Amino acid sequence: MVCRTIVLNNKTGLHMRPAGLLVGEANRCRSHIMMIHGEHKMNCKSLMSLLAFPVPPGDEVTIECEGEDEEQDLERITDFIAHLE
Repeated sequence: MVCRTIVLNNKTGLHMRPAGLLVGEANRCRSHIMMIHGEHKMNCKSLMSLLAFPVPPGDEVTIECEGEDEEQDLERITDFIAHLE
């Protein structure tokens, strides 16, 4: 398992539209991908999981990837989150 902590820099945080985009990107990956925000751990491949605990802009999240392509998937997802609008 690999992980990285990043800041959610988009202006609106993780709500319906950016969460939906993130789920689409995560589902292109082979790894199991989780987002940790405070005490909450959310499955990045599940829209309902991400929407259950919204992340406001400027907050830190940790992305965990586990699987065959975990390092490439971690890079892909953290880069995607860094460029969310």
